[in-house]
Amino acid sequence: MKKETKRLLGSLALTAGTVGTFLLLGKRKGQKRSPIANRWARPGMSVTFRAELMPGRDASERTYRILELLPSNRVTLEGVGGEHMRNEFEAVR
Repeated sequence: MKKETKRLLGSLALTAGTVGTFLLLGKRKGQKRSPIANRWARPGMSVTFRAELMPGRDASERTYRILELLPSNRVTLEGVGGEHMRNEFEAVR
């Protein structure tokens, strides 16, 4: 092949890759999820503190209900004062 033909084919390949990437990224922008659906906790949900934070207590004694989910992704609980973060609780099974 001639040099000019190689350059033309290389340019076409680069252009096709760029257009494909642009179209792929354009589709992702339209698929936004609801911020509420992506939250780790919801009001009324039960959460259990990790055993390391409340030693000597049974899991039922470490379980509380969520009153409110704050904008900072912290929660307030029924019967416990203060704000609490996700890493203070056991993972949901």
